[in-house]
Amino acid sequence: MKRSYDAAILSVVVNYETVIGLEVHAQLLTGSKMYCACSTNYASDPPNTHVCPVCMGMPGVLPTVNQRAVEFTLMTALALNCSIPEHAKFDRKNYPYPDLMKGYQISQYDMPMSVNGYLVIDIEGKKRKIGITRVHLEEDVAKLMHRTSPKGQSYSLVDVNRAGMPLMEIVSEPDMSSPEEARLYLVKLRAILQYLGVSTGNMEEGSFRCDANISIRPAGTSEYLGKVEVKNMNSFRGVYRALEYEEKRQREVLKSGGKIAQETRGWVDDRGITVSQRSKEYAHDYRYFPEPDLPPFTFSREVVEKIRASLPELPQAKFDRLVSQYSLTPYDASLLTDSRPMAAYFEECLSKVSDGGKQEIAKKATTIAHWMLGDFTRLLNSTGRQIGDSLVQPGQLAELLELIEKGTLSGPLAKTVFEEMFETGKSAAAVVAEKGLVQISDSGELAIIIDRVIADNEKAVADYRAGKEASLTFLIGQVMKASRGKANPAVVRPIIVDKLGGN
Repeated sequence: MKRSYDAAILSVVVNYETVIGLEVHAQLLTGSKMYCACSTNYASDPPNTHVCPVCMGMPGVLPTVNQRAVEFTLMTALALNCSIPEHAKFDRKNYPYPDLMKGYQISQYDMPMSVNGYLVIDIEGKKRKIGITRVHLEEDVAKLMHRTSPKGQSYSLVDVNRAGMPLMEIVSEPDMSSPEEARLYLVKLRAILQYLGVSTGNMEEGSFRCDANISIRPAGTSEYLGKVEVKNMNSFRGVYRALEYEEKRQREVLKSGGKIAQETRGWVDDRGITVSQRSKEYAHDYRYFPEPDLPPFTFSREVVEKIRASLPELPQAKFDRLVSQYSLTPYDASLLTDSRPMAAYFEECLSKVSDGGKQEIAKKATTIAHWMLGDFTRLLNSTGRQIGDSLVQPGQLAELLELIEKGTLSGPLAKTVFEEMFETGKSAAAVVAEKGLVQISDSGELAIIIDRVIADNEKAVADYRAGKEASLTFLIGQVMKASRGKANPAVVRPIIVDKLGGN
């Protein structure tokens, strides 16, 4: 009776709050798999070619722990402000599924490698601390590929190449209260993994995967109204859209007097909806028990502190330095440091042009940031490339900016040159020479073009002489058009004003 009564009351409650927790799995950048010597470089190879008796789960085989994977997990845990217990162990997580040939996964249960960390995000200018429950280490499973035969029969194929890949799981506390907070958390977490060099963090390739738990509850209360797990999200935008949809769906269910089912739902990106996959009314019994083939770990404080001292500059520290050292705006610094390749490109480019005093270097840093976050990012997004895949090297962008500074190229011409560089990988000087795109600054040459523009635009000339300043901008634009963008606007303006008798 209490449940139906509560549902009736909740149907008229308007002020709900959202509660989100994330479970992130990141494949680690080790040369071999977690418990065997098979290569992890399988992405472009045929199915089932990077396998051995260990990762295929054959009887009688013995796993050995990948020490580098353990180090990477400890590095990540320390970067996320976690505590490292003195003792840890591996456990068998038992469940039957076709992608797990041996019937269990070697994971960690009650004695993980790290606990009680946090990650700070910036949301609308305010700092939010998101708790990290644990960072632990396990193995990835095989990959199932579902097919349909020409006769319409369904079947599945198993590719074991992925089985046994070192997989780090990062479990957050349910401290996020909006899809945007979840997105920001994932962006910052991926950046940390990239800066550490422990994972590519590529969601599209599956090396950085996220499952989200989302619930809503009356504001100010602590009782969840049915927890929903959302899977199959393979981009930051997908995570945001899936959580936004699920947040609205759960509110609508309660508004109509229904009850939120505790279940797993899958995100269907092309339809923009979540769909029910299976009920989770009861917790699955994984029958965890200590892995008998692997001894427990003991981490000395000396080893932990040595790893802590080896950590590189992390995104927050780099953000602070870019703002203080180069006077970048927090917005620009945030976008640059969200990705390690982007930040590395920026600093290498700046090193090529960093002659001058502090103010001059800061000015050049701002110019580089604007190019990278403007035209460069636009072209990368339109072609689906990452900055690390770009044909334009940092030194080539520095050369282009030098040509602009010297007056060889105008802003519009520079954009044209850069687009050619982006497509071909040629240097700025080579593109300028091939296409004859040198900026025209000679007043005599410009005067000929300007005379022709004045003669062809009598109305604009009359409007300018009548006091309409906007007509001057129009005339300068016509000169730029007539010169195919080569005219130097700074030289054009005074010549037009002088010819039209202006001030």
